[in-house]
Amino acid sequence: MTRPQYDMTVSARWMITVERDGEVLENHAIAIKNGRIEAIIPANQLTAISATQHVDLPHHVLMPGLINLHGHSAMTLLRGLADDKALMDWLNNHIWPAEGKHVHDDFVFDGALIAMAEMIRGGTTTINDMYFYHAAMARAGLASGMRTFVGCSILEFPTNYGANADDYISKSLAERREFLGEELVTFTLAPHAPYTVSDDTFRKVAMLAEQEDMLIHCHIHETADEVEGSLKERQQRPLARLKELGLLSPRLIAAHMVHLNDEEIELVARHGVSVAHNPASNMKLASGIAPVKKMLDAGVTVGIGTDGAASNNKLDMLADTRLTALLAKVGTLDPTAVPAATAIRMATLNGAKALGIDDKVGSIAIGKQADLIALDLSAIETAPTFDPISHVVYAVGREQVTHTWVKGETLLNNRVLTTLDEAALMTKAADWRNRILAR
Repeated sequence: MTRPQYDMTVSARWMITVERDGEVLENHAIAIKNGRIEAIIPANQLTAISATQHVDLPHHVLMPGLINLHGHSAMTLLRGLADDKALMDWLNNHIWPAEGKHVHDDFVFDGALIAMAEMIRGGTTTINDMYFYHAAMARAGLASGMRTFVGCSILEFPTNYGANADDYISKSLAERREFLGEELVTFTLAPHAPYTVSDDTFRKVAMLAEQEDMLIHCHIHETADEVEGSLKERQQRPLARLKELGLLSPRLIAAHMVHLNDEEIELVARHGVSVAHNPASNMKLASGIAPVKKMLDAGVTVGIGTDGAASNNKLDMLADTRLTALLAKVGTLDPTAVPAATAIRMATLNGAKALGIDDKVGSIAIGKQADLIALDLSAIETAPTFDPISHVVYAVGREQVTHTWVKGETLLNNRVLTTLDEAALMTKAADWRNRILAR
C-alpha cells in the first residue's frame, strides 16, 4: 500500500490550533502539501505517511503565525528618532519633517525589509501596513515572503509621494495594478485619519472600496485631542462623521480606537468594523487604554498591531499580545479580562478575520495555508510548562521563535533568516542612520 506523499511534515510537543479557545494538541504533527495543511495526526502515526522534509520540534509549541494588524514598516528607519513626545508634537515637529526629507522609494523598500526581518524573527507572518511608495512595500513583501497588505496612504496635504488626495488615490490604484495576481500581496485604501482627510475624500474612498473590492485602513479615535478637536470643529465625534460618510462597514479596519463610548462600541459592532489594537504605541504616546474587553463582549473583531517602530519602538507581536492581556486587566480591574487564549486568538484568527483571510490562515486546520511558527520552550525561562497557551502570552519572548513559515515556505529556520540577508540589512540600517543624522 502506497503511503500518502507530502512536501513537509512538522511534529511538535504542543500544537495550539486556535480553532477552539484553549485547544492544545500534544505530540501531534501536521502534513503540508502545496503550501496547505493536508493532515493533522498524532506524531506516532508519522510512519504511515511520507514527506520530502520532516521537522521535529520536541520541545516546541507550533501555532499559527502572528498577524500584525497595524504597522508602518518603513518607519523602522526612524526608530528612536523622537521619543517621549505627545502624538501631535511627535508627528508635526519630528516625524513629518524627517519624512519630508528622506522618504522615497529606496527609503520605503529598505525600511520595510528591515522591518520584515524583525517581524519574521518574532513570529509575524502577515503585516497590514500603511505608508507611501506602495510598489516598494509590495516588492519588499515579495522579497521577504511575508503575507503583505499594502495600505495606500491618503492625505489632503502634499508629501514627497503625492500632491493631494486625488493624486494619492490615482497613484495607489496604478501601483495596485502592477501586483494584481500576487497571492501574498493585497492593496488597501488607507485614508490617514479624520483630522487629515476631508469629507469628499472619505466619500470617494468608500465608493472606491466597493467598486474595487478593497479594504479600508484608517487611524480613528486614537487620542482624546482628536475627538475633542472634531467636536470643536464639526460639532460631532469622528465616528459619527464617518458613519454619515459611509465608511463604517466590514471593509474598515480602524486602528487604535482608544476613546470610545458605549454607543460607539455598539455602532462599530453593528456595522461589522474591525479594530486594530496597538497597546505599546498607545502607552508610549500616552493615548490611553482602549476598551478592548467591552469591544470583544459586544462582538467586535479586535486584532493586535505593533504600529510603527517610531512609536513602539519594536515590531514584537508577542510583546504586544502580552500587553493586550495585561492592559485589559488593569484597565478594568478584572484579572479575567482577555485571558491568554483570547489574546492569542486576537493576534492570529481575529487579525485574519479583519483582513478577510480567515478561510486561509489564522488557525491550524486542514485546508488552511501553512502560515505557522514554532517557539522553543526548553529554556529555564519557560520551565516548568503547565500550560503552553499561558506561556506564549505571559512568559515567552520573541527570541524563542525558532521557525517561521508562510504558505509552507520557510522564512526562518533555527533562528536564521532564509529569504533575507541580515548582514546586508544591518549595513543598510547604518547607512540610513548616517543619512538621517546628516539632515
